[in-house]
Amino acid sequence: MVLTHVHDLDDAAAASAVVFASRYVQEPLPRYELGEKSISKDAAYQIIHDELLLDSSPRLNLASFVTTWMEPECDKLILEGINKNYADMDEYPVTTELQNRCVNIIARLFKAPVGAGEKAVGVGTVGSSEAIMLAGLAFKRRWQNRRKAAGKPHDKPNIVTGANVQVCWEKFARYFEVELKEVKLREGCYVMDPDEAVAMVDENTICVAAILGSTLTGEFEDVKRLNDLLAARNRRTGWDTPIHVDAASGGFIAPFLYPDLEWDFRLPLVKSINVSGHKYGLVYAGVGWVVWRNKEDLPEDLIFHINYLGADQPTFTLNFSKGSSQIIAQYYQFLRLGFEGYRNVMENCMESARILREGLERTGRFTIISKDQGVPLVAFTFKREEETSLAFRLSSELRRFGWIVPAYTMPANLEHMAVLRVVVREDFGRPLAERFLSHVRMALDELDDEAKGGPVPRMRVTIELGPAAKGSGEEAMARVVKRESVVAVQRSVSLAGGKTKGVC
Repeated sequence: MVLTHVHDLDDAAAASAVVFASRYVQEPLPRYELGEKSISKDAAYQIIHDELLLDSSPRLNLASFVTTWMEPECDKLILEGINKNYADMDEYPVTTELQNRCVNIIARLFKAPVGAGEKAVGVGTVGSSEAIMLAGLAFKRRWQNRRKAAGKPHDKPNIVTGANVQVCWEKFARYFEVELKEVKLREGCYVMDPDEAVAMVDENTICVAAILGSTLTGEFEDVKRLNDLLAARNRRTGWDTPIHVDAASGGFIAPFLYPDLEWDFRLPLVKSINVSGHKYGLVYAGVGWVVWRNKEDLPEDLIFHINYLGADQPTFTLNFSKGSSQIIAQYYQFLRLGFEGYRNVMENCMESARILREGLERTGRFTIISKDQGVPLVAFTFKREEETSLAFRLSSELRRFGWIVPAYTMPANLEHMAVLRVVVREDFGRPLAERFLSHVRMALDELDDEAKGGPVPRMRVTIELGPAAKGSGEEAMARVVKRESVVAVQRSVSLAGGKTKGVC
């Protein structure tokens, strides 16, 4: 089924969309099924390799927080561990030990009350989505156990969070039957307001979820104020409502750039924290982590013990089998970079974000809505209200240069805002930032030209490279063909020793 919406397009674009959609629907979809015979490994590789060329370049994907570059030495370790199933802990004890070391490193980085000879409580996951599911289940079970012991109803749990949460929180709420109570955003405040959040807490609230690095703007929520307000409410009501910090993006930023910021286990109501190793943990997708304050915060009845793979193995995950490579890669980064290395990487990312922010401001067209303190990204909107819809046009124009820049509307109460966001990762340095800014200016010029005089004529240039024509020397011959509003230029260019042709 193909669904096409054309009401937001101009007449020409709408007509084109209808023609394309009707043609697409009439053509039968390819029938994919297992072939009768084998093909050579070279042919199989080349077929898939060629198709993948049509994917965008990961390093130009400015929509994603996920790591797109690692050192060759780590790439080598990933390949060496790619055939290890992490679930086989008894067979791969060293890999298990590396995971445990990572959990302890992260727990201490987040100021968990772990003694010198003690082990932290946590687990590696395939990403922050699974980590959030596990933390949410722990909160739900602890709440249910307390309610049962008190002889009270335990069938209507809820979580309080901001409307800016990532979709994985909505998934958790729907999959595990927990009501999601969202604090709506408002103009100038694009994260959860702690006062409004605490006001929504009731006896059925299993936790309040704070976001350290909002997906929409990169901003850190005020976990310290949330902790203080919630502690006061708990004292008044006799409740024991805890806090979970979703630090998927900011967990590997705040400890290095803002060490005095209190958001972690220094706050007594923070019982668990998740973080994405494949974001600013600087590891390829997918690996995440969740750590708990104490052993008591993870109910024992959620932990399974198995022995059919060898020794007794405690496990608390949603899935079973998974690769070991990303865990090995995470430990490599911890060992390789240390505190100093992570701090340097994050400082460089913030510097690139500053260059982007200042460059966008110099155009005079944008309002920056992201904050200086937070995840190294730049979220911005068009200043003029009548240009709001241009956000999606600009996103489309930038794709012509290879850049993927998301444009999206804000959540409830702020749907009128269309935002563009550029995420700065380790491999996005100053040269790429300056190149990106130049392309933004070019795209803006094209949008302005279209607004003044209609569509800009497109030019297609076909260049054929080969031996010079006899008597032509190094001169080029050009033939211009006009068809409606499209200008096509075909040109033969001689280049010694070359023989190829392509469309620019």
